[in-house]
Amino acid sequence: MDVNKILLPVDFPSPSAGMIHQAAFLARHFHSEIILLHVVPPLNYPAGTLESGHEIAARDLHAAIIEQAQKELDESLRSEFDGIAVKRLLRRGDPANEIARTAREEKVGLIVMSTHGHGALYRLLLGSVATKVLHDSDCPVWVTAHVEQAPASEFGLHNVLCAVDLSSHSPTTVSQAALVAAEFGARLTLVHVTSSVETFGPGGTAVDPVWKEEIVGFAEKEIARLQQETGIHAEVIIDSGNVHEALNRAAANTKADVLVIGHLPSGGHLGENGSGYGIIRQSPIPVLSLLCPLNRI
Repeated sequence: MDVNKILLPVDFPSPSAGMIHQAAFLARHFHSEIILLHVVPPLNYPAGTLESGHEIAARDLHAAIIEQAQKELDESLRSEFDGIAVKRLLRRGDPANEIARTAREEKVGLIVMSTHGHGALYRLLLGSVATKVLHDSDCPVWVTAHVEQAPASEFGLHNVLCAVDLSSHSPTTVSQAALVAAEFGARLTLVHVTSSVETFGPGGTAVDPVWKEEIVGFAEKEIARLQQETGIHAEVIIDSGNVHEALNRAAANTKADVLVIGHLPSGGHLGENGSGYGIIRQSPIPVLSLLCPLNRI
């Protein structure tokens, strides 16, 4: 894993403590430089509220906002990143565009971001900013749920869970997840979620044993073949039904510290049908999203 630089977009006044905690953990492990980025969006105001002669006042207001943002950026997170090389950048413009542009210009190996926050950068739960970053960025993205208070214990990577959808990028996703697990000496578990094996009728729901044996048996054979192709031997969980709920169950059962997912570049980190959005939004643990080229094994 080439993680010489980590891009960390932060918002004020309450950057996610969990995100900061995990970014610091990763930076110390990989001896990475953190690019601490804050983006000041354009000054927006309702049409018609500024009368003639108020343009200067508007410019002064925006200048004051930028000055305050620069001060907060310069003074924030000193103790949290003690011993870590930190580059602090203030950009103006559309937050999502600036995050993606900074990632490309700085050649970062990883973007670490939170699902939401309280300022202009993350106003909504995995809202338009985070969605655009996930869609446009071409490097791995580590997304963690927003936590306002610092975690009670030190973050660590002991158990890695990898979602396998048995598509063309699965061999690459599994191989990358194995590298992550090996990097931290963690246990790797593969999880595949099949379509529902329940039937619905007047008497309620019931599991169709023939259908379950066929669909689960197929998945078991495909994952066995996948492990043989990649030379990886990991524990396997096969569940069925709702993908997000099944992944969350697997995360709880394995005490996973991170969930690894993969997508083809054409669909971005959100996937061709946006499935990455739901997985990341509903995951109780950090999600490491990888863009994987087509399998060439």
